[in-house]
Amino acid sequence: MSTYTIVVIGALVLAALAAIMLLAASRRRDTRDAVGYLSRETRSRDSGSVAEGAETLSGRAYEQSAVLARSGGADIVPAPSAVPAAYVPPDPETLGVTRRQFLNRSIVGFMVMSLSGFGAAVIAFLWPSTSGGFGAQITVGSAEDVRQRIRANSGFLYVPEGRMWVTEYPKTAVDKGKAAYASALHPMLEAGFAALWQTCPHLGCRVPECKTSQWFECPCHGSQYDRVGEKKGGPAPRGMDRFPGTVDARGNLVVNTGQIIQGPPIGTNTTGQEAEGPHCIGGGHS
Repeated sequence: MSTYTIVVIGALVLAALAAIMLLAASRRRDTRDAVGYLSRETRSRDSGSVAEGAETLSGRAYEQSAVLARSGGADIVPAPSAVPAAYVPPDPETLGVTRRQFLNRSIVGFMVMSLSGFGAAVIAFLWPSTSGGFGAQITVGSAEDVRQRIRANSGFLYVPEGRMWVTEYPKTAVDKGKAAYASALHPMLEAGFAALWQTCPHLGCRVPECKTSQWFECPCHGSQYDRVGEKKGGPAPRGMDRFPGTVDARGNLVVNTGQIIQGPPIGTNTTGQEAEGPHCIGGGHS
């Protein structure tokens, strides 16, 4: 079969398919046009076939009559007007709490609880501890044992639970110490000890010992203190703060870390101790 013949056959097939599609489309259009539409002649015949004397109803009137028939066939009678009732305010107990009242009370309650918790935390922080540790009475040990431990540590004993240094106070300087220090510190002086808070009175850095100079020397800004905490140099405004204490009936050294006594003013020098070797921080004292 030649190519020309194939082309002709294909064209005929396409033409036949196109004819079928046109026929189907025209039939659908005829069917659609025939639904719901009456010709003028048919409508005139229907209107002329109504029996004489019969009441002619429009479409809307017929629908209204059908609705009335379904509802009982009677006309709708409006309800008689009633006299408005007098306003009676609602009972607050029956009404309950409004949303605004609930939110306001919730906010106020939350604020009260927050302030109460903060106040309790502040009081707990400031309240002296009686169960041990910093802020309580601390038994360092027997006075003789404490003295031996100080000497074994090259003149300094650190007590971590009290955040303090304990050093020996010279017996020969007790009279000068009583004249320079508050009476609360006299029992500690007579026992031959000084209990010093580890915090530098300048800006609060922890002050370590310098075993070569036998002084306390602050690494932050170079403040220097002798072995009993009296200021020797640097920007500190006073000597190291200290704790009172005593030797109890059993011979134990007891320090009250709940009472901090401000350090002695600049120029206080009850022991006359000078640097005994090289300084660990900076140069000499001023």
